[in-house]
Amino acid sequence: MDLKDKIDLTNLPKHLAIIMDGNGRWAKKQGLLRALGHESGTKSVKENIKSCAKLGIECLTLYAFSTENWNRPKLEVETLMKILIKSLKKELKTLQENDIKLNAIGNLGKLPKSAQNELQDVMDKTKNNSRMTLTLALSYGSREEIVNAVKTISDKVKNNIISLDSIDDSIINEHLYTQNLPEVDLLIRTSGEHRISNFLLWQIAYAELYFTDILWPDFKEKDLYEAIISYQKRERRFGKTSEQIK
Repeated sequence: MDLKDKIDLTNLPKHLAIIMDGNGRWAKKQGLLRALGHESGTKSVKENIKSCAKLGIECLTLYAFSTENWNRPKLEVETLMKILIKSLKKELKTLQENDIKLNAIGNLGKLPKSAQNELQDVMDKTKNNSRMTLTLALSYGSREEIVNAVKTISDKVKNNIISLDSIDDSIINEHLYTQNLPEVDLLIRTSGEHRISNFLLWQIAYAELYFTDILWPDFKEKDLYEAIISYQKRERRFGKTSEQIK
């Protein structure tokens, strides 16, 4: 039986998030420069985006560049930004052909102007696509996102726009970068690391976590299918007992 045939298409994660880790280690293993690892990683990005759209996953969020990544060597950061711009230009056709809308979250103002312009151009050109929403987390840090939300909400309370008593989960959700996205159902991290690394901390409160030793450039369609099959075998209780959800 084909691996895809084992997937229950009625029980897909509505929102899948991926921490794409291991490009540098993949390059080192091959005796290549780190930049070539990032280049190779873009092929896995393309394959997994198309696979998710084909399956019928509504929202895919990729951790492309964290706030902490700005601390990497200057040359590597510049290379990553160039790869981002090149990929956006190159993959616009793929997004259009697969009816995928591009979205971006994070402190986007820190990106080079050329990257901001290219990103905005692709988002504008795909804004009416409806098959899947692809979100790139760029210059993104969850703690920064939450701090910004707290500041904005506090300012609104101070100016009597909202009352203190009205603050609940939904109010906080409305002030996060992901306000138009559902909560994450499945979070995948590649490369053998078992940590969240400041990614969607609020949004993954009840997400299923899937860790794999596979380095990101080697994470292909069959590996995505295996992660989804694992997800579908789990019982999602959201704090209830097994008996309550049956």
